[in-house]
Formats: sequence, C-alpha cells, structure tokens
Amino acid sequence: MKAAAQPTGRGRDRGAVVVEVALLTPLLILFAVLALGLGRLGTARLDLDSAARQAARAASIARDPATAARAARATAGQALAGHRLTCAELTIGVDLSRFQPGGTVTVQVACTVQLAGLTRTGLPAARTLTSTFTSPIDVHRGQLR
Repeated sequence: MKAAAQPTGRGRDRGAVVVEVALLTPLLILFAVLALGLGRLGTARLDLDSAARQAARAASIARDPATAARAARATAGQALAGHRLTCAELTIGVDLSRFQPGGTVTVQVACTVQLAGLTRTGLPAARTLTSTFTSPIDVHRGQLR
C-alpha cells in the first residue's frame, strides 16, 4: 500500500487567507471611516478660513461700520453656502474697533461641524472650528462716514 501523500505547503494554509481577511476587514473599515472624518474636518477648516478671509475683505471696503458688519456676515454666509459647508451652529463676529483709514477689520467665524455617524471612531460627534482673519483698510480712502 502506498503511504498517504503529505500535504504540500499550500494545502496546509488553505483557510489562513480567509481568517486574515476576516480579521483585517473591520480594521480597514475603521481606518477608512477615520480618514473620512479627518478629511471632513480638514475641508471644513479650509472652507472656514476662506469664508473669514472673504468676509474681512468685504467689511474692509465698506464705507461705514454698519454696512461693514452686514457685508461681513452676508459674505461669510454666502461663502460657506458656496462650499456646501453646513454648520450646526454658525457664529460670525466682526471687530470694527479700528474701523478708520489705515485701521483694520477683523472677522471671526465659528462653525460647529457635525461628525454624526462617525462617532464610533473616537472622533467627537461634533467639533467647533474657528477661523479669524484681519483685513487692512486702505489709508488713502479718504474720510469714512
């Protein structure tokens, strides 16, 4: 009688790949969701910086403080809507204490970004991001009214 053939190296490892894939799949999914959450925060940060910059510039070319405050708030809101950034809570602060030729206008935009659905990754359910930008007022504008 012939002796039973010894299994080759491949035959012994037949189920190992299935086990490895079964163990690694949840980890890979977790990393993908974490990357998605961090990407969402990074994109929101860039959009918020852009909105603060645009709002400060709009306020700095206004002729009076009331118009400057309105222009800053409207511009920041439009900029965020244009980037499709939805804030659970949006706060736009405009500092007009140095609103004069040669002075500055500072705009601070704070946005609470929702990370709902990604909470099991260790990220918070929501994160408040803040961006501040200061724009100079032209020295040669003449007298502001």
